[in-house]
This record gives sequence, structure tokens and C-alpha cells, in this order.
Amino acid sequence: MRALVVHRHGSIDAVQLEEFPEPRPHAGEVLIDVHAASVNFPDLLVIGGTYQRLPPTPFVPGKDLAGTVAAVGSAVSRVRPDDRVMAQVEHGAFAERAVAAEAVCHRMPDSMSFADAAAMGLAYLTAHFALVERAQVSRGEVVLVTGAAGGVGLAAVQIAKALGATVVATVSSEGKAAIARASGADHVVYTNIPDLREGLRTQVHAAIGKRGADVIIDSVGGDLFDASLRAIAWCGRLIVVGFADGRVPEIKAGYVLVKNISVIGLQSSDYRDREPEKVQRVQQELFELYVQGKLKPHVMARYPLSGFREALATVRDRRVLGKVVLEMRDDGTA
Repeated sequence: MRALVVHRHGSIDAVQLEEFPEPRPHAGEVLIDVHAASVNFPDLLVIGGTYQRLPPTPFVPGKDLAGTVAAVGSAVSRVRPDDRVMAQVEHGAFAERAVAAEAVCHRMPDSMSFADAAAMGLAYLTAHFALVERAQVSRGEVVLVTGAAGGVGLAAVQIAKALGATVVATVSSEGKAAIARASGADHVVYTNIPDLREGLRTQVHAAIGKRGADVIIDSVGGDLFDASLRAIAWCGRLIVVGFADGRVPEIKAGYVLVKNISVIGLQSSDYRDREPEKVQRVQQELFELYVQGKLKPHVMARYPLSGFREALATVRDRRVLGKVVLEMRDDGTA
């Protein structure tokens, strides 16, 4: 089968398109004919060797996929051959075929395209767990979403809006602002300003009042994390989702004490390993919201598997709005 393969960790130049042995499903596993796979920022960390979980080389990267079931191993009962499924895996999605544990396979709604399913994947699960499981957002609360035009950011904007929150989105351009608003953001604040530390808080207060945001969903880190923290409300909750900026920020314990805030981490893949039944339930809730028209992944671009370098570079260079999808087939079925 054709697959993207990493023989040694490095830049996206370390990724090669080549023939790779087809995986076989063992007990409790599902073999999937992959139609679409989305590119996530953590994929670049895995390729570069800096992610918290790394497979041995050589390996096929990719965490989000959608396709049809080709075969199942023993003891599989939830899915069967020809079912349309999406799955989240630690690695292996960027190939024509992939194996996933039955517990992480989800049958897709009939109305959902493979591209939408792959784009929903990890981003929407992460956003849902951040907002519902960790932040426990209530209707009417104010949610500030950093990196709101990215995959997790747009997902958080849409889900927070579906939960009845007032959503403030941070963006760095007018184009990103338009997408955030179209996804449900009530207010947008800009990060491409001379004094981010003071300017972000000023914009947030102008939009929602000086109380600040009840919840911050941060997937960026770096200077934006520091600036966003100044816009949090008393007794607010800051959910740490990731560090797309590259710098892992630090927070002084005294600030946590003075403002009575909670700083809460989220490693969403741990739920997949520790509480797979909860992940199944959350994914069904996301599917229902999709069918109701309340959620819609924004697929910025689709690339054939041979165009993988441009797809990876788009995510690396932060040019992505929403998600980028790789299509494994030439028949237009994604």
C-alpha cells in the first residue's frame, strides 16, 4: 500500500511517500480502507520527535482518519465490513489502509462526508472534553478561545456556542476573524497588535465588560497564553490544551491564588485509553450536533496523498484555517 513513512525524526522533509507493508487486524482491531485523513499540529511534533508519545521508526504518521471497514479481527462486534467509520489512532492514518482498535472506531452518520469526519476527529473531541469535561461550561458563561481559526479553536467556538456560551475568539487577521464569526463567535479580538499583553485584555473588556472571561480554552501557549491570562475572570478556569506557539508558558502560583482561578490540563488521548466508553458517548453527541447543523468542520483544502508536503507545510506555517485533509483515493469519494 502507499503510505507516508518516517524513517528518522526531523522536518517534513523526513517524510517519504512509499510502499509500506499493509497492516493486519488482530483481536479487537479493525482494518480500514482510508478515504481521508486530516493533518493536526501534533502530527508535526511526532514527525519531529518532540511529541509525548512516539512510535518506533519506521512508522506512518497521522492520527485522524475516515473510511470503510475492510476487515475485522476476532472479538469485534460494533462494526463490520463496509461500515463507514472514523477513527483516532496514535499513528498510521496517512496511508491507504490503517488498523485501529474497535474502541476508537465510530460509525459515521450517513450524511457525513469522509473529509468532514476526518476533519472532525481529534479536534472536536479535544474541544468537547475541554469545554464539558474539564471546564464544565454553563449556559451564559463567557468563553475565550485562543487560536480560534485553527482546528481545535474553530471546534471550540462551535461547541461553546452550541452549549449556550458567549464566545470571544482570538485571531490574527481579518480572514480568520470572518471564519471565527461564521462559526459562531460573538466577538473577535486581534493578536496582531503592538502590545499584546495590554491590548488583548483591553479588547476583551471592551467586548464583554471588565469582569473578563469565565473560561479560556488555550491551544497556543507562548505570549498569547500570558496575555489571555490577564483577561480571565475571578474564579475563572483556564484549560491548557496545547502549545502551538512552541513556547510552553509558566504561571506564577501567586496569580492563581489572588484571582481564585483554576488551571486545568487536558490530554484528550488519555480518555481514549482510560475511558473509551466515554469517548464513544462524546463522539455520538458530536455526530448529533453535526446532523442538527450546529457543527460543521471547516475543510480549508484537500490534497491528494502525493501533495502531502504542501499539506504538512500549510499546518507548519500556520496558514491553515480550520483543517487540511489528505485524500487517499482519486475517485472523489472523500
